Amino acid sequence: MYDSLRGQFLLATRQLRDTNFFRAVVLLLEHNEEGAMGLIINRPSSVNVSHALAGHFDVPCSSDVIYVGGPVEPSALSMLHGNPSWGDRELSVIPDVYVGSSAEAFEAMVLNGGSESDDDANYRIFSGYAGWGEGQLEGEIARGDWFTLEATAPFVFHQRPYDVWDQLLREFHKQHRILPIPADRAEWN
Repeated sequence: MYDSLRGQFLLATRQLRDTNFFRAVVLLLEHNEEGAMGLIINRPSSVNVSHALAGHFDVPCSSDVIYVGGPVEPSALSMLHGNPSWGDRELSVIPDVYVGSSAEAFEAMVLNGGSESDDDANYRIFSGYAGWGEGQLEGEIARGDWFTLEATAPFVFHQRPYDVWDQLLREFHKQHRILPIPADRAEWN
C-alpha cells in the first residue's frame, strides 16, 4: 500500500546541501507513485506581482510579493488561497488551503489583491515549484534530508515567512521527543 504525503510539510534538515532548499518548508500538493510536487512557502522574492505582470493587465495589480515556489519552471505562476468561493474548481490541499486552479480566481487575486469584500483573505502567488521523480523524494527522506510534519493553514499564510522553518522545526522536535516532557537532565532529552 502506498502512503501519500500530500498535505504534509517537508522541512529541510540541516544536512540537506541543495541551496534551492536551504531552510525550506515545502507544502506537498501532490505525492503518488509517479513522484511529488509542492511549493516552498517560506521564501518571498524581491519581485512584486505588479512588476511581474506589467503589461498583462490594463489596471494596477496587487503589490504583494511573489514567493519562490521552487526551482522547477520558475516562470510558471501558481496560487494558494484560503477562500473556496473564489472559484468553482478550487482544489483543497489541507483544510482552508486551496490551489487556485481557475483563471478567474487568479485574475481576481492579481487585480484585487484578494480584497473582494474579504478583508482577511489569505493568498500567496508563487513562481516555480519543487518536483521529484518516481522514488526520489522517498530516497531523500530515507537519507535524512527532510522531516515531515502535518501542514496547517496558519503556517502556509504566516505573516513572517522567515520564521516558519524555525517554528516548525521546534514543533517537529517537540512531537518526536523521546520523553514527553522536558527532563531535569539535558542528556535525557
